[in-house]
Amino acid sequence: MTFILIAQMLVGLLLGATILLQSRGTGLGSTWGGGGGSYHTKRGAERLLFMATIILSVLFVILSLLNTIV
Repeated sequence: MTFILIAQMLVGLLLGATILLQSRGTGLGSTWGGGGGSYHTKRGAERLLFMATIILSVLFVILSLLNTIV
């Protein structure tokens, strides 16, 4: 149980870091007319950060479920 809790805390910290490192201005800015009409594809480090965020979030959910079961 302690291993799962420590792993969940580490994954949570890494998930927070990847979310904060993503580029600013791509979220709700376009809702109020702040965004342009261009299509933007993710490349290089931006794509790696995006995929790491998805993987870490899935891992965090799995660890949370394991923590509640055990």
